[in-house]
Amino acid sequence: MSPAPDERDRIRVSMDRILDGTPERSNGALTIVALAIEADVPRNALTQRHTDLKNKFYDRVRARGGIPDVEIRLRRKISDLKTTITNENKEIVRLRDDVQGFLAENTRLTLENEELRDVLSGRPSNVTPLRAGPGSRWAVARDTIPRCESTTAWWSPTRPRRTPRTGRAGRRLRRSQSAGTR
Repeated sequence: MSPAPDERDRIRVSMDRILDGTPERSNGALTIVALAIEADVPRNALTQRHTDLKNKFYDRVRARGGIPDVEIRLRRKISDLKTTITNENKEIVRLRDDVQGFLAENTRLTLENEELRDVLSGRPSNVTPLRAGPGSRWAVARDTIPRCESTTAWWSPTRPRRTPRTGRAGRRLRRSQSAGTR
């Protein structure tokens, strides 16, 4: 697409209007986007075809002593983000301290629970059973849980097992099956 013959003149007039504070089409921000809207040209006309006018606009903004609106917004955003990061870091430190306290309390309660179980069971506290036998309270509790007839629980010994068909486990299964038929 070729530039309009009066494009450079429109950009110059728009530059003057924005710098004088009397924009007609744009919001008057001291940016290339606002200049392009004010001049009714595409933004790439300033960033690619008329870079000299873009540089002249920025030079005039700097000479005027004004900080572009984009820079003001970005500096404000950076300040807000730094504050947020500081607050989040304080929160992380507080939560880490809380975790240490919770771990200590959890350990204390676990030891207290073990001592109480030992007292209730009547066995000495230095003996720990390796496996619950068929008459233990855990086996009795498991057998007294009502079961739904349509499904089996995840811990049920009669639960149907899936056999692996793919991957490393499947290859091992196929190898072991083929070794048994030879």
